[in-house]
Amino acid sequence: MAKKLVIKVTAGADAPERCSQAFTVAAVAVASGVDVSLWLTGESSWFALPGRAAEFELPHAAPLPDLLDSLLAAGRVTLCTQCAARREITEKDVIEGVRIAGAQVFVQESLADDTQALVY
Repeated sequence: MAKKLVIKVTAGADAPERCSQAFTVAAVAVASGVDVSLWLTGESSWFALPGRAAEFELPHAAPLPDLLDSLLAAGRVTLCTQCAARREITEKDVIEGVRIAGAQVFVQESLADDTQALVY
């Protein structure tokens, strides 16, 4: 089993099941002791902002704020540089603990030894 998991979530409220699946898998992995890096890209970029995860609703799914909190506490959450720029999101806007980084860092993390990458 991979010791590290990199998850790129491209969906937000536009595709709620896919979005929820990504956050759920990431949170379960981090709770299982896996080193998790969650990347917010595309429409999921909005969840880097305070209060936005609380607006997300999906019946029979774990609350997105709880999943995000667990990832911020025990994993890493990164907002894509270009996605942030397209939405005029800056480092001063994001939730504490969310970093902004680009494709080079994503590729570096994804290709590290003992790492599995998933895209939702």
